[in-house]
Amino acid sequence: MYLINNHQVIKVICIGIEGTAEKTGVGIVDSNGKILASQGNPLIPESGGIHPREAAEHHAANIVPLIKDALHESGLGLEDMDLVAFSRGPGLGPALRTVATAARSLALSLNIPIVGVNHCIGHVEIGRLTTGAEDPVTLYVSGGNTQIIAFDAGRYRVFGETLDIAMGNCIDQFSRSVGLGHPGGPVVEKLALKSRNHIKLPYTVKGMDLSFSGLLTAAIRKYESGEAIEDVCYSLQETAFSMLVEVTERALAHSKKREVMLCGGVAANNRLREMLSIMAEEHYAEFHMPPMKYCGDNGAMIAWMGQLMHSHSLVKGMEDTEVIQKYRTDQVDVPWRKSSPKHLRLPAEMLEKGAEANIYPDKWMGEEVLMKNRIPKTYRIEEIDHYLRKKRTKREAKLLSEAKRCGVITPIVYDINKEEKTIVMEKIRGKPVKDVFDNLDIDSMKELCEKIGKNVAKLHNCGIIHGDLTTSNMILHDDEIVFIDFGLGRISDLVEDKGVDLLVFKKAISGIHHEVGEECFDSILQGYRIAKDCDEVVGKVEEIEGRGRYTANNNNSHNKI
Repeated sequence: MYLINNHQVIKVICIGIEGTAEKTGVGIVDSNGKILASQGNPLIPESGGIHPREAAEHHAANIVPLIKDALHESGLGLEDMDLVAFSRGPGLGPALRTVATAARSLALSLNIPIVGVNHCIGHVEIGRLTTGAEDPVTLYVSGGNTQIIAFDAGRYRVFGETLDIAMGNCIDQFSRSVGLGHPGGPVVEKLALKSRNHIKLPYTVKGMDLSFSGLLTAAIRKYESGEAIEDVCYSLQETAFSMLVEVTERALAHSKKREVMLCGGVAANNRLREMLSIMAEEHYAEFHMPPMKYCGDNGAMIAWMGQLMHSHSLVKGMEDTEVIQKYRTDQVDVPWRKSSPKHLRLPAEMLEKGAEANIYPDKWMGEEVLMKNRIPKTYRIEEIDHYLRKKRTKREAKLLSEAKRCGVITPIVYDINKEEKTIVMEKIRGKPVKDVFDNLDIDSMKELCEKIGKNVAKLHNCGIIHGDLTTSNMILHDDEIVFIDFGLGRISDLVEDKGVDLLVFKKAISGIHHEVGEECFDSILQGYRIAKDCDEVVGKVEEIEGRGRYTANNNNSHNKI
């Protein structure tokens, strides 16, 4: 530490060590957020994916040389370091333990504090530092992580995530399976640029969550059946990235934030950056992305996280440095952040903007109605966009009518235009449940949640999956709950689909109404008891919630434990 202009202003210097997967990184950042150094070295195997033991050996061999390189870049010596930070998780077990051991040794030898930080939040915070983004919805996509993250009520909330494998993992597995080698991202992107021939592949979006395993399997089979590799790469990228951008827009619409940020190793893909930038512009939001050297895993983000935790007295003792292989983004208190009071601004003629459609006031036979218009999404290629808009318009009109037969209140549909992708429907005079929650005491909120649970059970008992259960998609009218937005819905009696439906709702509540989210969801489950297979579905929610997050599939690259 040193003084500035003899004014007794102490500047803290933090050295950060990253090593959650295949990349070893060392960074040095001061307490003003100036990045003094960032050095890294990735493990690139000759064949196959990343083995946890090999990653650990790579870190062990590279940490000391990278520390020397970082010190040289910064012009500082070890004696100038005031704090050591390291990536505590999530990550590959052997890799995390190697990095933690190195960080402990460094802290002990220098007799300075040490802090373990959350790797995922490190990506978000280095993004905010380097871009100036204030309160973004962040799409974090890497080899081992795929999350849609936004800040609310003292923590980063995961609005959506992969329910199986991560985006980077999907591309890497595909690349290895078809003989393109590892890492897969650059070669798949290069081949995709050579094609404009779209092959239909599974498009799996569940509220704000995604699933890539079916897409991966289908892409491999298309190649094995004789489709040109360029066409498969093009179709894989366009389908997967459309899914990612759609769920990011859904989180943006639900949270009403005004900024979108992209980070993580997959941000290196030019097409993904282009698509997300287009979406942000069309949604009247600002787009941000850190410089590429800070998008992938790096030591600077770990050092900056160390600084943030140090500035809020979150640095504890050596006993608090054990690694956490399944370190959830939403487990970490974030006292250095506050939610922005700024919200999305829409054109005066537009009542509402969702990820699916725009809502405009209209007239029908002299009656005030609403027109829901699924406008083209120019970030998607025409083949995917036309298919989704037409399918979802038709499906929504059908499910709005079917739900009534189950005793659930929905708007009356007056007209549907499948070619224009519009639905003219009854204007419900009431407030979205999301807004109602803001003005209710806890008992009234729990009572409303129980009523919601009963209505969801009625839908499920009829074999209707809503697909996008959020408090934005329910309106309270004369003490009755009106369900809207069935565009992602479908007919299904599978326990898995019902469990995902409820889990989407749980995440939406936790993201926006976190202080009461747990009590509210418990009340929803109380109301849901009228469901014919209640116990199975509730058990499935817990199973899905713990499935596939940071879990490693043997020999799969980049997977986090």
